[in-house]
Amino acid sequence: MHQLFSQVLGQRDLSRAGDLFSLEDGEIEDCLSQALDHIKAISCSPDYLTNDNDQAVVEICIMRITTAIRETGSIERHSTALVGLWESCLEHKLTPQGENTEDTPHAKIASDITSCILQNYSCPSVMVLAVPVAVRFLLRGNRELSRNMSSYLSLAAIAKADLLAEHTEAITLSVLGDVEPSGACIDWLSR
Repeated sequence: MHQLFSQVLGQRDLSRAGDLFSLEDGEIEDCLSQALDHIKAISCSPDYLTNDNDQAVVEICIMRITTAIRETGSIERHSTALVGLWESCLEHKLTPQGENTEDTPHAKIASDITSCILQNYSCPSVMVLAVPVAVRFLLRGNRELSRNMSSYLSLAAIAKADLLAEHTEAITLSVLGDVEPSGACIDWLSR
């Protein structure tokens, strides 16, 4: 991993995190998957939800990584690690609790990653990994994430409809979750 990424992620050094943007995209492209794996370990740690410093470091690093992936066109190379981090967010709370309307830390991670992955809807190898995970996000109750997933999945359906075919029931249930289903819809779903 690039020395600066090592320092920022290894020491959770927020004071140096902004320096990642001074690096050339090509200079860090080789280490992006490794950095994503390190971010996954940080975000899955028990104290992540209460550690504002770690959350800020992760947010900055994800922004830098997704920018580098877009600029270098290396989504296929890093899709496994990126989707792995994205999927790990499903293991955590994604909807705000109580009076708090702010996104949870893992919902923020998922939101930051979503567009980087799903804007590549015309890339079959990325969509094979991403579509099953995106569908799982639809059913997790975070309205904003669901809205974004729905938009991107409709683009994926245009480019590669067969990838969505096996997820039709989950997508339908997600849509019906936002409205009160009629008796006819319930009858249709039970068939």
